[in-house]
Amino acid sequence: MKSLFPSFFLMLATATDRELARQIQYLKIENRILRDKLPKRLTVTAQERQRLLKYGKPLGAAIRALITIVSPRTFARWISGETNRRKEGKPAKQGRPQTPEDIRELVLRLARENAWGYTRILGELRKLNITKISRSTVIKILKEHGLEPGPRRVEGSWDDFLKRHAESLWASDFFSKKVWTMTGLVEVFVLFFIHLGSRRVHVAGATVNPDRAWMMQQARNMVLIFDQEPVKPKYLLRDRDSKFVHEFDAILTLEGIAVTPIGVRAPNQNAVTERFVQSVRRECLDHFIVFGETHLRYLLSEYLAYYHQHRPHQGLANRPLGWTEPPVAEMDRPLGDVVCHERLSGLLRHYQRSAA
Repeated sequence: MKSLFPSFFLMLATATDRELARQIQYLKIENRILRDKLPKRLTVTAQERQRLLKYGKPLGAAIRALITIVSPRTFARWISGETNRRKEGKPAKQGRPQTPEDIRELVLRLARENAWGYTRILGELRKLNITKISRSTVIKILKEHGLEPGPRRVEGSWDDFLKRHAESLWASDFFSKKVWTMTGLVEVFVLFFIHLGSRRVHVAGATVNPDRAWMMQQARNMVLIFDQEPVKPKYLLRDRDSKFVHEFDAILTLEGIAVTPIGVRAPNQNAVTERFVQSVRRECLDHFIVFGETHLRYLLSEYLAYYHQHRPHQGLANRPLGWTEPPVAEMDRPLGDVVCHERLSGLLRHYQRSAA
């Protein structure tokens, strides 16, 4: 390769103008064939760019007929940038300026909190007087973070539905407990309702025979209780247990509550009720042999008092129900003032600091 260049320049030095024109024409065709076999866009290093500028600038306007590695416009921009650097004494910035980080974060927030596409997001940015961002930039930001630029056309996931309606959404379910009576061992069914937003539980009733008349009465009772709620329920989730008779649904529907059965064998769609059943059994009922319905109701009332007032809930950042903020840390007070309070002969315990 080293011996090729002296021969090439010797040929140029001894050639006539006509021969030079033919040689240049051949080199242009050969260069075009080679360029067609390469990627459409080639990147050059700063050193390579300087070499192209060194030999291309003296050609003037003739460079337009020769240059193929970049467009003539790009070459002209290189020349302009080099001139500006000489004037300012610092390197010129290349390409478009980066979108400010706070605008990028806002684009991602709008996409994640809504079912909007890039056009709707761009409109919201314009409304906020953010004008230095284009439609293509919004699309690029979304794609870089794995978000679909188009709007979501579906209704959303079941989890989205639960979160969206948590304040007006209740769920209902049964659990049962074997109870000893004068006639022997019987199974008592407990119907309860739970508010998904706050996790508050209301035990509607317990019976050995949850027949049609009993279920209708529980629905009427719950209508009175729901009327006292600060946010009236709009939806009630339940499973497809045959104990939920048509009349039960009808009474609630007349009050504007949409009864929504979950899927067949899909307990995860009513996971909050399933979790409460697991808690009341594991933390309370499984530890007792229950004698009669009165004993069962007492155990449930004690557990619900503990559940609502003192038990931390993982779904609520380990806070008891009704707490609006965590207690202020008292690191200057010794831990010896922590006292234990008990229910059900020590089965249910919670701890508090003693009064100062």
